[in-house]
Amino acid sequence: MDWEFTEDAAFLALCDAFRESGESSAIEFLANGEGAFHFHELTQNAAGEGLDLSDSGSLDDFQQEVIDTMEALCQD
Repeated sequence: MDWEFTEDAAFLALCDAFRESGESSAIEFLANGEGAFHFHELTQNAAGEGLDLSDSGSLDDFQQEVIDTMEALCQD
């Protein structure tokens, strides 16, 4: 991936919200309202950066990368 999403404001907000939620699973957090909101914003920013997430495979890959990164970087 050419775009470093971990530096994006939406990803940073997603991590902050994940930490504050007390949720232990990033995938569970993304399934709720606040997590879904921030992830949607992140996908919009990704599209603005030229990432093509129009097919479900690309979106699934991106979501899994975000989940893995959240669990690695965003847990206390």
